[in-house]
Amino acid sequence: MKMSNPINRRHFLKAASVAAAAPFLLPSRVWAAETAPGARLTMGFVGLGIQSRGLLDNFLRQDTRVLAVCDVDAVRRNDAKQKVDKFHGNSDCAAYDDFPDLIARKDIDAVCIATPDHWHAIITLAALRSGKDVYCEKPLTHNIHEAVEVIKAVKRHQRVLQTGSMQRSMHEFRVACELVRNGVIGTIQNVECSFGDPGRPCDLAEEALEPGLDWNLWCGPAPLRGYNPVLSPRGGSYGFFPDWRNFKEYGSGMVGDWGAHHLDIAQWGLGMDDSGPVEVIPPADPNAKRGAKLVYASGITLEHKDGFGVHFFGTGGEVLVNRGKFVLIVGRETIASFHDDKSNKDEADTNCAAEVKKAEKRYLANAPIKLYVSKQHVVDFLTCVKSRQKPITNEQVGARSAICCHLLNQSYYHHARLKWNPATFKFTGGVGDPKWLTRDYRAPFTV
Repeated sequence: MKMSNPINRRHFLKAASVAAAAPFLLPSRVWAAETAPGARLTMGFVGLGIQSRGLLDNFLRQDTRVLAVCDVDAVRRNDAKQKVDKFHGNSDCAAYDDFPDLIARKDIDAVCIATPDHWHAIITLAALRSGKDVYCEKPLTHNIHEAVEVIKAVKRHQRVLQTGSMQRSMHEFRVACELVRNGVIGTIQNVECSFGDPGRPCDLAEEALEPGLDWNLWCGPAPLRGYNPVLSPRGGSYGFFPDWRNFKEYGSGMVGDWGAHHLDIAQWGLGMDDSGPVEVIPPADPNAKRGAKLVYASGITLEHKDGFGVHFFGTGGEVLVNRGKFVLIVGRETIASFHDDKSNKDEADTNCAAEVKKAEKRYLANAPIKLYVSKQHVVDFLTCVKSRQKPITNEQVGARSAICCHLLNQSYYHHARLKWNPATFKFTGGVGDPKWLTRDYRAPFTV
């Protein structure tokens, strides 16, 4: 069924006005070390699904004041407004269906973005141009071109951006990467990362659309297709993550969803936060959904496969890490181990934190390389908004980790061996179509 519901002129004019005015808009105060101690960061939230519910609760508990919320679904939008008003004890929180209305407000300092991936970059760029700091969920962008544009925009507008790859703010992941970076397991030879399938085309059947959802705006820069509740379930209290993330039009599959977490840790452990792989090798089977590899200039390979989470292999041992799971093997000795396996009697009297501390005490007490310490991801962002320092998953980190996801996906989509220049963000060697770096944006949207 062909749909005839184009992006309305109202939205286009608002978006254009935000972009045009952006260089001249400043937040309500300049957040720096000299900011008055009693000043509170003012925030707006765009995208109010299940991920945002947790983020909204988290930010409300910090020294912030939420002035506005925005979602194309009236139920989610009104639920979030009621939550904010109840927390602040008033009825002042504005509720918008369209993000330019929120971005245009001069009294908002920072924006939290937790929409589907295909909207991330457009809203992030509008916020940056308007002088706002940004907390954006991972993966930071829907494609490589968008990642490059976000890096440029943060620098151009001198904003603070944090990507929601919060594993870097978890103790077990930082210790794992410090062990690797300090050579505790020797020279790294290869890494394995475990997550699900690449994205796939959306083939969901059209279903009747209930009132209260602006489906045209939900699709936004993606192709306009018939509504299906798998993409945007109705109601404000569903307890699952919608499957839009599995479809390439809106997400990046599990390669972009969980891969954005685990590939990010691999990049950290390999010291590649300002760089990335130089080659992508597809699996031998063109129909395979595992087996693609990233190759770094050092010769280290990173393979996508089923396994522990993130698994570093060195000439002198192994480090394995996942959420609440940690293993360190040096030589032939298992130094620390916690798999959260209820049947493993050896783990009955320990836990992940205890095993991580055991490894840390033995090998890292006087280690020369110490990585960025963040104990709480949202707090780290807010601290950096005030100090104007780079947060733990800043735009370089978030963009380059997302690029790793997108490169893996491209190798699956096209079954092509690709050469990549992480300094210029371009394919090299005559292989790889520049069109694979971006997408066809539905008018009037573009990046």
